[in-house]
Amino acid sequence: MSKLITLNNGLKMPIVGLGCWKIPNDTCAAQVYEAIKLGYRAFDGAQDYGNEKEVGEGINQAISEGIVKREELFVISKLWNSYHDPKHVKMALQRTLSDMKLDYLDLYYIHFPIAFKFVPFEEKYPAGFYTGKEDAEKGIISEEVVPLIDTYRAMEQLATDGLIKSIGISNFNGALIQDLLRSCKIKPTCLQIEHHPYLTQPHLIEYCKLNDIQVVAYSSFGPQSFLELNVQKALDAKVLFEHEVIKSIATNHSVEPSQVLLRWATQRGIAIIPKSSKKERLLENLLIDEKLTLSEQELSTISDLNIGLRFNDPWDWNNMKFPIFA
Repeated sequence: MSKLITLNNGLKMPIVGLGCWKIPNDTCAAQVYEAIKLGYRAFDGAQDYGNEKEVGEGINQAISEGIVKREELFVISKLWNSYHDPKHVKMALQRTLSDMKLDYLDLYYIHFPIAFKFVPFEEKYPAGFYTGKEDAEKGIISEEVVPLIDTYRAMEQLATDGLIKSIGISNFNGALIQDLLRSCKIKPTCLQIEHHPYLTQPHLIEYCKLNDIQVVAYSSFGPQSFLELNVQKALDAKVLFEHEVIKSIATNHSVEPSQVLLRWATQRGIAIIPKSSKKERLLENLLIDEKLTLSEQELSTISDLNIGLRFNDPWDWNNMKFPIFA
């Protein structure tokens, strides 16, 4: 197992989890099951990933075989943009729990601080960027008029009801977090953000540390996660695995560039959720804290690669100009 970190509500979460984004449905259950056998205990999923049934199958197989107990796992999902209206929040969670065949989640994020128009499950699930047939024909996304605090209040009720143990926020900027902290009754435990050497966001991370909110990085390998999605900024960027700075540090420690990128995050107290279909790479990721320690100079040199390059920007979604990071 990886090192455990204590969240602001007292729960312990592994600093290394398995990210379930883009794990194919036909291999997902087996990958999750094998990851549990290797020692993984945290699984980061989302309604939008479209593989929650398979993630649940892998988890429940491991539980039924006595490999792990439910309480030893830290299972994570995210509320998609289509279900921000308070009357839809619990319904969305119940769909996730039903798909995964679980009674509760350990952490439930608001995936993005954007409210899309509601789409019934029977019309399309996961809804993705779909907000209705007419919108699809026009190539637009319609929004729901729902303030974030209303959505968050519904999340707090889920925690009060025992359906989730922790509330998280994802892709929130500093101003939104500051406003949320002024009005929430239950403090968010985690903030999940795009985080890699091209996008270090030091002020946001420092603010979260000051307020005892655990930062969790996604897309730790930078453009690598977005190449297959044909995101132009990723196609134009230098692959971090091939960057001279990363390669040099990896050579000095006789490790892979990917290990350098992951350790750069965890050594600075940031949780990670990488994925891999290779058993040996899964194990390397899980034990990254034991296998590698970077010098302060190396950490600083990697951080100096920051150019504020963001690959997952809602401003680019369907030309709708959602100004989260504008």
